[in-house]
Amino acid sequence: MANGNPAHNPHQDDRDGKGQYIRTINNARRDAHAAELRAEGWTYQQIADELGIDKSNAILAVRRAVRDACAGPGQDLINLEVHRLEAMYDQVIDILSKDRPVVSHGHIVYGDDGQPLVDDELKLKAIDRALRTRESFRKLLGLDAPSRVSIEAEQLGREISRLLDAATTPEDAGDDTDA
Repeated sequence: MANGNPAHNPHQDDRDGKGQYIRTINNARRDAHAAELRAEGWTYQQIADELGIDKSNAILAVRRAVRDACAGPGQDLINLEVHRLEAMYDQVIDILSKDRPVVSHGHIVYGDDGQPLVDDELKLKAIDRALRTRESFRKLLGLDAPSRVSIEAEQLGREISRLLDAATTPEDAGDDTDA
């Protein structure tokens, strides 16, 4: 084994008391190293032997590294969209905070008291826009719990898994069958 201690189980360090995987800086580094080795053409079995893990965990390590590599740019995009939504929301709140007069045929409409009538329609449209903006926030950040999983979402999940498999599997699948 790579760490020189055959009795040591490196996966035990990756689990909490309930057997759940825990992401640590050390296993993130190991995953990145596994991905580097894979990019150099190493088989999963060679990676497993080098890192002192089994082949299935070598495959998982490379997959996690690919997912981590995509997470940074993905988070940057989310942050940009959040910033844009915040700017839009601020503009909507600005519109809501001001009374706008009713305008008809290019002229302000006045009430019986001689004061301009307030255009409630504009405020209602701004409220609707505020609600839509907040809904976009919730969707972007995943704050709404899904009511049910659609078949399309399941198909998308399978397609993503297939693409990840293709990205982390060599064209010559025979490379991974060796000891």
